[in-house]
Amino acid sequence: MILEHSASPGKKVSITLIALAFSGIYWFGLRDDPKVTILNEAIQKNGSSALRDYPYQFQVVRVENTVAVMATPRSTTVPVYRMIGALYPSLAGKAPNDPDFIAAEKELAKVQTEAKKIVLEQPGVSEAKWELDQNWLIGKNISLN
Repeated sequence: MILEHSASPGKKVSITLIALAFSGIYWFGLRDDPKVTILNEAIQKNGSSALRDYPYQFQVVRVENTVAVMATPRSTTVPVYRMIGALYPSLAGKAPNDPDFIAAEKELAKVQTEAKKIVLEQPGVSEAKWELDQNWLIGKNISLN
């Protein structure tokens, strides 16, 4: 005896609609924007070893027309000593006028500028602006206020 199990036409339509909905969610919401991927690959490919090996990975988070929005851990709302201490644990608690602390700040400025320069050199990008990487700061237990 062969048992035949087939779904009703209404069930087939429902399953197809659910599959299309999940495909749409992936396509429009979960997949990486190809422009963002290309820009981040350019940072990795064209960046100096100082940029590639930096403890924070500067990256493009989205592209709005011709403006690349880049993530940064630096902000006027977050004290620099907390952020530098998260990047370089050996500097946590050091005074802002400590020579190693000052060198770390200069290195941050240097690699951040380099990342932005690389992005601005890419076709289709006319401007780059910074956006605070709140997730990174929260992940490092740095208060945002």
